[in-house]
Amino acid sequence: MLIRASMKCAEVPGEIEYAVMRPNSSADPQLPLMLLLHGGGQSREYLARVSKTLQKAWEDGVLPPVLAVTPSLTQRAQYMNARDGSERWEDALLGPFMKHVRARHGASDERALVMGPALGGIGALRFAFKHPDLFAAVAALEPSIQPVLDYAEIEPRDRFWQDVKLLEMAYGAPIDEAYWRANHPTAIAYDRPDDVAELDIYLECGDQDSFGLFRGVEFLHRVLYDRGIAHEYRLVRGADHVGATLPGRFRDALEFLGRVLAPPPPDPALDGLHQHVAQLKKHRGVREDE
Repeated sequence: MLIRASMKCAEVPGEIEYAVMRPNSSADPQLPLMLLLHGGGQSREYLARVSKTLQKAWEDGVLPPVLAVTPSLTQRAQYMNARDGSERWEDALLGPFMKHVRARHGASDERALVMGPALGGIGALRFAFKHPDLFAAVAALEPSIQPVLDYAEIEPRDRFWQDVKLLEMAYGAPIDEAYWRANHPTAIAYDRPDDVAELDIYLECGDQDSFGLFRGVEFLHRVLYDRGIAHEYRLVRGADHVGATLPGRFRDALEFLGRVLAPPPPDPALDGLHQHVAQLKKHRGVREDE
């Protein structure tokens, strides 16, 4: 069942329009909350677009019942607080908006899930990496991130798709490079690995992405790996930024979140392997944690 609604809060101008969806078969008032963030130029109607895939994941048992919600952004919003304080979308969505959705539509107070593509992907990473106390897991599809830690290092090929005026609305004019880094998911993972390590993380991107986003996602993967942060990463062969691969990739991300909510039981077939490996390590003088 998909519902469209709106709410007001002081952090952003006007109303926050949103869509919310729960399984048709579930009347549980305490479902886990999943923020499903739309990409650039889209709106709450993104939830309607993916509703069939979401419903099929529930029916197949791939994803346990959740309360999925998609808020609409204004054109200038970046799923973050503007540097000048004029629009505080991060504060709004993670504060009064989540509280409103939980109270009005029924969701538990446990740590939420967050996912999205492109702009929604970087927004999901930013929310989760900055606020692991609020989120248990994040799934980012083709997130629009650059393969750098600092703004000054960005090459033209990794920024041609960004409107500088919109960036300045978010990060200040001229760009406040310290503020940019503080809101860049890869830099957050590099600077605050212990916080990010609390999350279950899923990253993916097509290796033919027309915007070259695979470079930024690969760089984030390597930072996570080098910082010892567990995650799942997929570079999808032959996939572009849009097209026929997206529904399947979206379902794969839902499956990952499903495993977070309902972890598979231990596999007894692995017991013998683990014992064998432990003996080999002991014999070769290797520590158990190596």
